[in-house]
Amino acid sequence: MRELMLGNAAVARGLYEAGCAVISSYPGTPSTEITEEAAKYDEIYCEWAPNEKVAMETAFGACLAGKRSFCAMKHVGLNVAADPLFTMAYTGVNAGMVIGVADDPGMHSSQNEQDSRHYARAAKVPMLEPSDSAEALEFAKLAYELSEEFDTPVLLKMCTRIAHSQSIVRTSERVERDGKPYEKNIAKYVMMPANAIRRHPFVEERTQKLQRWAETAPINRVEEGRDHKLGIITSSTSYQYVKEVCGDTYPVLKLGMAWPLPDQKLIDFAKSVEELVVVEELDPIISDYCAALGLKPSGEYDFPRLGEFSQNLVADRLTHTFPMGRALEDEIPNRPPVMCAGCPHRGLFYTLSKNKCTVLGDIGCYTLGAVAPLSAMDMTLCMGGSISAIHGFNKAGGAETEGKTVAVIGDSTFMHSGMTGLANIAYNRSNSTVIILDNSITGMTGHQQNPTTGYNIKGDPAGKIDLESLCKAMGFNRVRVVDPYDLKACDTVLKEELAAAEPSVIISRRPCALLKYVKHSAPLTVDTGKCVGCKSCMKIGCPAISMKEGKARVDATLCVGCGVCQQLCAVKAFASTKKEG
Repeated sequence: MRELMLGNAAVARGLYEAGCAVISSYPGTPSTEITEEAAKYDEIYCEWAPNEKVAMETAFGACLAGKRSFCAMKHVGLNVAADPLFTMAYTGVNAGMVIGVADDPGMHSSQNEQDSRHYARAAKVPMLEPSDSAEALEFAKLAYELSEEFDTPVLLKMCTRIAHSQSIVRTSERVERDGKPYEKNIAKYVMMPANAIRRHPFVEERTQKLQRWAETAPINRVEEGRDHKLGIITSSTSYQYVKEVCGDTYPVLKLGMAWPLPDQKLIDFAKSVEELVVVEELDPIISDYCAALGLKPSGEYDFPRLGEFSQNLVADRLTHTFPMGRALEDEIPNRPPVMCAGCPHRGLFYTLSKNKCTVLGDIGCYTLGAVAPLSAMDMTLCMGGSISAIHGFNKAGGAETEGKTVAVIGDSTFMHSGMTGLANIAYNRSNSTVIILDNSITGMTGHQQNPTTGYNIKGDPAGKIDLESLCKAMGFNRVRVVDPYDLKACDTVLKEELAAAEPSVIISRRPCALLKYVKHSAPLTVDTGKCVGCKSCMKIGCPAISMKEGKARVDATLCVGCGVCQQLCAVKAFASTKKEG
């Protein structure tokens, strides 16, 4: 059957058809929907793991037990899972194992712009790279065949445009797989040095076999063109741009396997054209590989090594034609992202800003606390980095920093990689204050459950970790819970914990305002007769509040009646629209 399908949904469909039995992932844009879509198939066990390393190790355990498995993550998540990845390249697999990784060129929702193809080469595992939804489905199925034929985990690389675009796919029925029996094999699976030394030659031999497979694989194909003056080597979304711009004008070598690359196929293609061009997003991996083969791709066309490509960019660089499309006559105003109206983090960040705290931040929607007018964040590095960083910051700064520096981290991020940093504070005793922003969900990636919510990926009851008990068990005597809508309480608790002579944890707890089960108060309104236009209410940066003709205004379609602005208004100009009785 033919269907229009999102790239990530197509991957999930491919996993289903291939007989995948176990999926463990951590949500990360643009990979999240793969696992969410897969969870709709009852034949597949799906879960959200605390982090990507745990997810990959869980998937490995499932394949070791004889069931086809999968884990998904975004590009920075692969950094977290790199430890098991590199060693799994040595152990190989039992049943097939596929690892989905989604890159984010342009950094639409990421803190860096790394190219995951480096991991395939460094870990010496194969990587497939689809260029549309149809290939996403077929490559997911092919990845299992390669995994089991060559005894290796296989990386399936998506990117934002392929993951979140739609194209036609052809679906088929699921093929159930009999589990492969687990057989104890210490030499293969126990990677102590003596065994690992014997496994390394296997990895090198496997790479050679995969390279020979890549030479004739249909996923690496030459598409003929009319003019052999130029030959283009490309892959992934860049292939789509090249075809839209050039059609069948020039020959194209479309690579579906990002690693290992087919030496002879590249050499033969280069011989068939006068000039060679490589079109690839981010790092020059294919280009440098071709250069190492002595093929010398042309540098005349000057493709950038940062940001994502577009049809206009490819048209400009390849054909030197005027970019396609028309520019708008009016300049579109910039609309930077802000925390939502009623966001529970706003009151806490306002308090931090008012107290002129140094704030070491973390990864999540609360990173928007760095945006004006709050501007209440000094650093954001990586998942869990805030807690480890405040320990080092205070060890270096001592009394000069301890009383005015905090770390902020979300509940999901804390479970992901904050606990080890908190253990370091408890063990090595820096006088640090950590604030866990508990909004009862994984907010930034679209409201996924996590170990603190009490529900699993399907919304069924699950194990629930109590943050207060956990922090106390880790050695913290001072663990406070505060409602971020209560500015006075936030200010009091913050001052007390910063003044304390021992490490402490503040849990700022209120559910995300966008959760369906959260019941909001009536919107607020402004009595323009009382409003003096002092703009105190504007200090919190709520998108529901604006100034018009020198008076504050509230957008009733956005306001959730949280009351934070009321607490800032000295003249009591804000009032609820709720009718009495």
